[in-house]
Order: sequence, then C-alpha cells, then structure tokens
Amino acid sequence: MPAADSTALSDDAAHLLIVDDDARIRQLLHKFLSQNGFRVTVAADAAEARSKLDSFAFDLLVLDVMMPGESGLDLARAVRARSAVPILMLTARSETDDRIAGLETGADDYLAKPFDPRELLLRVGGILRRASLAPSAASDPEVRFGAFAYHRGRGELKRGDEVIRLTDRERDLLAALAERPGHTVPRSAIAGDDAAPGDRAVDVVVTRLRRKIEADPSNPILLQTVRGYGYRLLADE
Repeated sequence: MPAADSTALSDDAAHLLIVDDDARIRQLLHKFLSQNGFRVTVAADAAEARSKLDSFAFDLLVLDVMMPGESGLDLARAVRARSAVPILMLTARSETDDRIAGLETGADDYLAKPFDPRELLLRVGGILRRASLAPSAASDPEVRFGAFAYHRGRGELKRGDEVIRLTDRERDLLAALAERPGHTVPRSAIAGDDAAPGDRAVDVVVTRLRRKIEADPSNPILLQTVRGYGYRLLADE
C-alpha cells in the first residue's frame, strides 16, 4: 500500500481526506491540519479521491461541492451509500441550495467559503469527537420514543439492539429535542445564531430524521412540528 501524502504522526492521529480542485486550498489545509496533529491526504478531484478511498481508511472526508467532472455532492452520495465515514462539505457562501443538497446526501456538516482555517479545525474536531463518543457514558439517562431509545450521554440512537446511524446535524437536532422531551423547542434554538433568514437547513435535517424514526414520515407522530414556532419530540412517559 502506498504511503499517504502526510508527515509522520502518531498511530492514533485521525486521517483526513481533503478533496478540492483548488491547489492553493489543498496545500493550505494540508499544512495547517498536519501542524495540528492530523494525518492528511489530499485529492484534486473525485476520481483521485476514489483511488485514495480504495487505498486508505479515513476518519473524515472534507469535500468541495464544486469540482470539475464528478461534483463533491455526487461523490458524497456515492460514499454514503457504502460507508458511514463522517463528511464535511465545503460550499460557496452564497449557495444555500448546495448546503441543503449536502445535508440531503448525508453529509455531517458544511462550511461556507471563504473560511478561516481555524473554524475548519473546530468543525473537524467537533465531528470527530461526536463520531467517537466514550462508551463510559452508557449509563447516562436515555429518552424513549416509540421503538427508539436515544442515549443523551453518548448521542446514540437505537431501535432495539440496532444502532441507527446519525449525521452530526441529526444528532444535534435530536439532542436539542431530547433535552426537553414533550416540550416545544424553538426553531431558532435548533438553527443556531449563524442561520440566515429563510434557511431551510433545519427543515432538511428534520425531514431526514423523520425518515429514520417515523413509520410514515409524511404524517409524523414522534417528531412533531409546532407551526410557526418549532419542533417537539413526543417521548414515552
């Protein structure tokens, strides 16, 4: 197996794949993330990324949406069909539709260009922490609704013994609702302070989560909309 294009680091360092057709961004992120303790491999397009994915196991993918040939969205969709590896999408700041589409493919988070590398570092760290939550939290309280149980301590959703895979955005939504089961959580509290007016990202995440927990997502029972205000998780007593 060929060596990754990354400086030697500890064996337990998280391995990131950066996919962007802009050589300047690839070089910048490679240097910055390597200096902050990550193993980094880069690819200039989806074809090269596929080759890297066949050769290495990655802990996180950072994919640019707009690339020549196969787009980052297409690549994310293909990856998600066979893997639960976390995905962070890089989008143009003005392209709300790209952010929505990224979430719909199963991406865990997105970051709008241009961005401060320090913000990317925070996003990457947050995604990796949530992807490897400590098992010692297993005794934390859990919220039950229908056939599901959500463990608040480790951010884990289960149906019986089956673990339901959640993206970071889905987990954040469920965590917010599970903090006050049966109570309405304002939409603004879920969307966050940086959400633009009319941003549909919350709606996309709600829709995706409903597909995982509702028998009929078009007529939700467990995750209810409180029109004009927010959402409510109908938990068991």
